[in-house]
Amino acid sequence: MLALGTVSLVTDVSSEMVTAVLPLYLVTGLGLSPLGFGLLDGVYNGFSALVRLVGGHLADRGGGRHKWVAGFGYGISAVCKPLLLIAHSLTPIGLVLAADRTGKGLRTAPRDALISLSSTPETRGRAFGVHRAMDTAGALLGPLVAFLILRATVDGYDAVFTVSFCVAVAGVLVLVLFVPGGRGGAVAAERPTLRGAVGLLRGRGLRRIAVCALLLGLATVSDSFVYLLLQRRLGVPDRWFALLPLGTAASFLLLAVPLGRVADRVGRWAVFVAGHGALLAAYALLLLGWHGSGLAYVVLALHGAFYAATDGVLMAAASDGVPEALRSSGLALVQTGQATARFACSLLFGAAWTVWGDRAALAGAAVALAVCALFSLTLRPKGTVPA
Repeated sequence: MLALGTVSLVTDVSSEMVTAVLPLYLVTGLGLSPLGFGLLDGVYNGFSALVRLVGGHLADRGGGRHKWVAGFGYGISAVCKPLLLIAHSLTPIGLVLAADRTGKGLRTAPRDALISLSSTPETRGRAFGVHRAMDTAGALLGPLVAFLILRATVDGYDAVFTVSFCVAVAGVLVLVLFVPGGRGGAVAAERPTLRGAVGLLRGRGLRRIAVCALLLGLATVSDSFVYLLLQRRLGVPDRWFALLPLGTAASFLLLAVPLGRVADRVGRWAVFVAGHGALLAAYALLLLGWHGSGLAYVVLALHGAFYAATDGVLMAAASDGVPEALRSSGLALVQTGQATARFACSLLFGAAWTVWGDRAALAGAAVALAVCALFSLTLRPKGTVPA
């Protein structure tokens, strides 16, 4: 668990260095419109949905192949970092981001399956919380490293992309050398098939979880748009923009383990839906006329609380209804629906911002999130409440 958490920590330092500067690089540096940025951001956050099922299926078919499928995904993402140095227009940047997200899609389900298989049902929420806390420590360090590089170098963006590549390679080496291969005994009598994986949705509990994750994803505005909205509300100078993700990461880091434990005790679905309530509160604050410096602290704290209450908790809830032999595929089903929905949300939000303005676009997202959260609250899937 600690070795896998270390891999995520190191890899997140690399990826969040790029994520922290990418919105400003694309909108200010390359002059993309909100619609163009929404397209690229949708690719960055949603393209992995196309390959998550493939990654999950490959890991399950090998029995103990979770580590190596995840490692291949980490390797693809690492190779993509230096390619950003030579991509300076919409199409090549989109292709590089698509390849990077392909790597993320391949590794996410096998990685989460390793976490699930190494923990018991009673402690699964805490296990995912510990992993997400270590992962978020990397997310906290990444923007800080990017900020320091931008201030210390002339060609700041190129330097960020280069250092990000070096850190990503270190993460792959940690995975190969120190992470165990997984539980080889979790192999079904028959070799897992894609049809069998999709058939998991016939189970009422997992189907409800997947549907709710998809609906809520349709109203989840991407992190990059949240940071751009904050910058516009407060007039944050460009040189300080890379520090905004630190607020989200700090809140996530502090709350991931405690909320994981709460989910194990009082019910994972209640914590998951409450997390979306925190996100709704952040939307509401951005829509108000408050322009004080405290706005950034409160919004980013709520944004981090949203991730702490939903990211690992959702995977812990989904794990309860999936057999070990198909654990990676089952988690990939839920992740695919959520990632596809967030891809659509980025496109819709970017288009709405371009046509009607940022305030109207955010108001529409807030209404949609409130409706989806109320609907999800009524669909408490079986198995998400502790015995």
